[in-house]
Amino acid sequence: MCGIVGYVGDRDATPVLVEGLHRLEYRGYDSAGVAVLRKGKLVVTKAAGRVQELRDRLAESAPVASSIGIAHTRWATHGEPSDRNAHPHLDSAGRIAVVHNGIIENAEPLRARLTAEGVQLNSETDTEVFAHLIAAALGEGSLEDAVRAAVRQVEGTYGLVVLDRTRPDELVVARNGSPIVLGIGDGEMYVASDVAALVHHTQRVVFLDDGELATVKADEYRTSTLEARRTSKEPTTVDVLADDYELGGFPDFMRKEMAEQPEAVERALRGRLDERFATAHLGGLGLDAMALRAVRRVKFLGCGSAYYAGQMGASLVEELARIPADAEPASEFRYRNPVVDPDTLYVAISQSGETLDTLAAVQELRRKGGRVIGAVNVVGSAVARECGSGVFLHAGPEVSVASTKAMTNMSVSFAMLALLLGRVRDLSASSGARIVNGLRALPEHIEQVLTTDDEVREIAKRYSKATHMFFLGRVRGWPVAREGAQKLKEISYVHAEAYQSAELKHGPLALIDADMPSVVIVPDDELLSKNLSTMEQIKARGGPVIAVTNAELPDGLADDIIRVPRGEPELDPIVFTIALQMLAYHLAVELGRDVDKPRNLAKSVTVE
Repeated sequence: MCGIVGYVGDRDATPVLVEGLHRLEYRGYDSAGVAVLRKGKLVVTKAAGRVQELRDRLAESAPVASSIGIAHTRWATHGEPSDRNAHPHLDSAGRIAVVHNGIIENAEPLRARLTAEGVQLNSETDTEVFAHLIAAALGEGSLEDAVRAAVRQVEGTYGLVVLDRTRPDELVVARNGSPIVLGIGDGEMYVASDVAALVHHTQRVVFLDDGELATVKADEYRTSTLEARRTSKEPTTVDVLADDYELGGFPDFMRKEMAEQPEAVERALRGRLDERFATAHLGGLGLDAMALRAVRRVKFLGCGSAYYAGQMGASLVEELARIPADAEPASEFRYRNPVVDPDTLYVAISQSGETLDTLAAVQELRRKGGRVIGAVNVVGSAVARECGSGVFLHAGPEVSVASTKAMTNMSVSFAMLALLLGRVRDLSASSGARIVNGLRALPEHIEQVLTTDDEVREIAKRYSKATHMFFLGRVRGWPVAREGAQKLKEISYVHAEAYQSAELKHGPLALIDADMPSVVIVPDDELLSKNLSTMEQIKARGGPVIAVTNAELPDGLADDIIRVPRGEPELDPIVFTIALQMLAYHLAVELGRDVDKPRNLAKSVTVE
C-alpha cells in the first residue's frame, strides 16, 4: 500500500528517488524517506507528511551526491505516522538500510527475540525487524544470501529493497505478496513498487514473482528463488508513457480520469465486438465455445468498487446468459472454506492486479482446482500472472485512489463476457445485436453524462451541508447505489449507506427526515413504477430526493434530477454510475477534500 523506489547508476540518486516518490503519491501514504550511500556512510532523511516536506528537509541539509539509494512512502500499519517510524530503517550498526511494503505478521515475537538478544529497536514498526535480521545473517556469504535467510524467518507479506553500505554497487530486492518491479535503463537500474515511478526513465521492466529475489547492479540483474535457484526473467515493454501520469490541465486526477472514460471504453471495446454473429471476442479467456457452454455458474470476486462491478457483471450474466451468477468480496472468500465447483467460472477483479485479498482468493481457487480468470488493468501484475488468462481492461493508468475509468471498464468487460456466454447458449441473434449496438453507443452516452457537469456541480453544492445520505436502487440499480455510496464516503467523508429500494420500509425508513437526502436510481425500465413509489414514500416523510434517471418523472416528485441518456436497459448501470461519480466528486470538492488522496486510503491495497 506504500511506494518504493530504488536506483543504482551513474546519476545523482536523490533527485531520481524523490521524483519517483512524487509519482507514487497517489497510492496513499503518511510519511516519506530516503537513504543514500556516500563515502561509505548511509545518509538517511525522513519526514512525516507529504513528499514536499521531505523535499524541504533535503533542501535544508547539505547536498549529498550518491549513485545508489532507496526511498519510500509509508502508510502506517505498525506505529503512528512520525519521522521515527518512517522508512528507511537501519540496523544498529548503520550498515543495512531497508524499505518495505506489506506486513510482518510475526513482528512482535521477532521484536521480542531481538530485544532479548540486546538489539535496541528505534521504531514501533514491523519493518525495522528486517534490517536487524539481515545484519545478523551477514557473514561470508552475499547480501542476497543474508536477505534470503532473513525472509525465511518472516511470516507475512513483503516487497523489500535492501542497501548495504559495504556494497556500494548493488541493491537486493525480494517479493512475497507485495509488488516489486525492476526498470532496465542504459547503464542504470531502477526498482519500484509500481511502474508509475519508472516510466519517466524506462519502459523496459521485469516483474518479480512471489518467492523471488533479485540482485540489481547498474548494468545487470540476476533473479533467484528462496532456495537460491536461478530464474530467468526477460524484460517486457509496458505500454505506458510518462504523460499518462500528468494532469494535462485538469485540476486533479479524478477529474481527468472521469473525462477519459469515453476513450477508455472505446479501447475496451476495440476489436472485441462481432456484428456478424452478434457476440463478443475475448481471446484472453482461453476458452472455446465448448468450454464456455460447460460453465454452469459464474462468481465474481473483488474488493470495494471491483466488488460492485462484479455485482453488475453477475446481473448481466444472469440476464443475458441465463445461468446463475453472483459476486462476493474477495476478502471473505478464502476464509469461509468455500466449496469450489469445477463447473463454475470464477472472475478475479482488480484494477492494480496486486490487491492482496483478491490474489489470495485466486491462489485458494487454484489450490482447489477452480477455473479462474482475471480482470485487471495492469499487464504483468500478480493477479494476471497467477490467473494466466482473462480480460485486460484497457482503462489506461489510473492515479486517483477512487476508481472511475477502471471501474467503468470492468463493467463494460463483464457486459461483453455476459454477451459471449449468452450467445453460446440461448440469447438470440437479434438480442445479441441489440447489446452490441448498446455497447457501441456507450462512449457517446458517457460523453453526454459528462456534459451535465455544471448541473451536477450545482446539485452537489445544495447538499454539501448533509452529514448523511441514502443511495437506493432496485435490481440493476442496487450495485449502482452501492458504488455511489462508496464513492461519496471515500472522497467526501460524508456518511452514506446504500439499500435495495424495497428494503427501505423494513427499517431504514425510520431515518428519513428533512436532513437525510436520498439518491434514488430510477431507470426507465419495468421497475419504474416501483421506484416512483419509493420516492413517494421518502417525500411523504419530508426527505429530500435526488433522482438519477433516464425517465420522465411526475412533477415535484424529485427535488433535484440528474438526467442520463437512454440506452439498452441491461447497460443502464454503467451510464448511471458515471453520474454518481460526478456527484461525489463535486460534493467532495465543495467540502475542500483532497479527492485524489482521501485520508486513510491507498490505491493498491497489498495488506490485509
